[in-house]
Amino acid sequence: MVNANDVRQGPVDSLISKAHGRNYWEGVDATVNGMLGGIPHVTRVDLRGSRNFLAKLGIGSKPGQRVVGNALEGGAGIGRVTEGLLLDGIAEEVDIIEPIAKFTASLEGKPGVRSILNMGLEDWQPEDGVRYDLIWIQWCVGHLTDAQLVSFLERCRTALNPDGGWIVVKENNSTGSEDEFDDVDSSVTRADHSLRRIFEEAGLRLMQAQIQRGFHASGVSLLPVRMYALKPAQ
Repeated sequence: MVNANDVRQGPVDSLISKAHGRNYWEGVDATVNGMLGGIPHVTRVDLRGSRNFLAKLGIGSKPGQRVVGNALEGGAGIGRVTEGLLLDGIAEEVDIIEPIAKFTASLEGKPGVRSILNMGLEDWQPEDGVRYDLIWIQWCVGHLTDAQLVSFLERCRTALNPDGGWIVVKENNSTGSEDEFDDVDSSVTRADHSLRRIFEEAGLRLMQAQIQRGFHASGVSLLPVRMYALKPAQ
């Protein structure tokens, strides 16, 4: 790991290589085991935590909650979250952004899956006239530089339904006060304060934040994972 204090390296996000990151993921199996780095049993805890967080935002299928019409998942992989969360009582339809085409092949024609866009988050542009009630972004923004992430979130903001729309980012946090670079998959794990600064730069207001609980009870040691609920600042 390289952290942001290593002045010889410059800004830690400058170490990100798009080609390196894509090559890494092209070599990963299109399975839950591949998506979760060999610890697939944490998916149940992960999805339950996400569902509980959305319930606090009033989204879900229980009394007093609402099922949203139109959702977008950024960095969807094989659709673990799309199928296990978003299309399971959260949203009627989901659009998907995922650069690795082999991951999304099995999602073609699935009920509720509308558009599959095989491109990076940094290349995505909102479709004219489409507004999302929920934009879900999980375990993928580490492959974007700070500037790319700010720009992507700005575009998400413009694509959000102004009447009750939410952006949720669920992401690892570094264990220290600095961002850390992982040269295995060419990604950055950001500190909580770094993500909050990026949200603010993108014109987003943090409405709620919550640590994902329960991973350690599954017998694995993971980085802290935090969920952030965002709305446009104005």
